[in-house]
Amino acid sequence: MNVTVDTNVLVRAAVLDDPHESHLAAKILREAETVAITLPALCEFVWVLLRGYRRPSGEIAAAIRRLVESASVAVDAPAVHAGLAVFEAGGDFADGVIAFEGRRLGGLVFVSFDRRAVRQAKANGGEARLLSPTARAR
Repeated sequence: MNVTVDTNVLVRAAVLDDPHESHLAAKILREAETVAITLPALCEFVWVLLRGYRRPSGEIAAAIRRLVESASVAVDAPAVHAGLAVFEAGGDFADGVIAFEGRRLGGLVFVSFDRRAVRQAKANGGEARLLSPTARAR
């Protein structure tokens, strides 16, 4: 069977907080021929584990790496690695994915009101600009 997994399946398999659901999640991840994991699901996965479960970022990054390295997993690996690079440098996984996807779609400059996101985009070799809410258009 080829499946696309929702974030909650990934979370259950990672945190093992519900014996029945965790077992089902692990089973489908293990037995499926192909497990498609979307970028939004991974962004949610990181957010849920960080905010909801207070898991350390190193543990989350390791879980994502295990998923991506699995032979049965289909994922946008370059985007995931871009997100991990930002995440492991102290930034936000989703910001890394967004900046990467934007460049791939032709957006040459990452713009944000988030200073940290702009700093991380620049640190990863991209062009980035902080939008200032107090700046007026001329």
